[in-house]
Amino acid sequence: MISLHSGFPECIEFADFQIPAFNKPSELVPAVDRSYQLNPEATLAILAGFAFNRRVMLQGMHGTGKSTHIEQVAARLNWPCLRINLDGQITRMDLIGKDVIVLEDGKQITRFQEGLVPWSLQRPVALILDEYDAGQPDVMFVIQRMLEREGHLTLLDQNRVIKPNPSFRIFATSNTVGLGNWNGLYQGTQLLNHGQIDRWDIVAALDYLEPLEEEKILTARVPELSSEQTKAMIGLANLTRNGFAAGDLSTLMSTRTLITWGENWRIFKDLKLAFALAFLNKCEADEKGLVAELYQRCFASELDLNNS
Repeated sequence: MISLHSGFPECIEFADFQIPAFNKPSELVPAVDRSYQLNPEATLAILAGFAFNRRVMLQGMHGTGKSTHIEQVAARLNWPCLRINLDGQITRMDLIGKDVIVLEDGKQITRFQEGLVPWSLQRPVALILDEYDAGQPDVMFVIQRMLEREGHLTLLDQNRVIKPNPSFRIFATSNTVGLGNWNGLYQGTQLLNHGQIDRWDIVAALDYLEPLEEEKILTARVPELSSEQTKAMIGLANLTRNGFAAGDLSTLMSTRTLITWGENWRIFKDLKLAFALAFLNKCEADEKGLVAELYQRCFASELDLNNS
């Protein structure tokens, strides 16, 4: 591997450590998205994870680009990535492995098939655990073994201990940092014990982008939008976020929603219809009036709530 700094924000040059990178990409390396805006603080935390093998968790609201942020840093380092979404369907066997029946020389034999965790541990891979706080308890205790300082994994069924590849890294994304569904927004998230959370070396927060940065992304994704439309759309998104913070709205517009709104407009050529399909129809019935007021403030045009 080589030391590489190119492709990162200027602030990264002030970091007093070298960042390892691979000379060329492999099939598991994410594609570089030049329109993605890297957050300096989150980027520095992720780089520290790659450089010093620190366990890094990104915490933030939905749609802030947590998983993508890790992937985009990895893409610029040519570092292979594997994303696992810890939904309720992921089991211990999916992670560790299981015995399967295979044909060999015309005979059926039982062979152990490694799961995603031992497969990743033995390779130069950045393992990204999405929706970390949605993992089931038995799954989380499997992951907890990898968070130890040496990160060895014992396969009890195989009487084998796996030592991590020197270039194996582990990251996670979380909406609640193990607090569970305390605000009613994230159904399915779990309360995680403190011993689990305490094993993460670095926890970085990722918030929604500043308007100018968000404008760059929206313009890059939907260049047909005018500057006035883009600014008004982002202004409305920030008003919904303020309304959510004040408790007036139960949902908000993420950067992902903004992009979806723009892409819907490209299809239907109607900004109001595209907005209804991307966001308004997701709102509670008694909140649509407030959302319509916010829309009118940004666009000087009224929404027809009867057709939403």
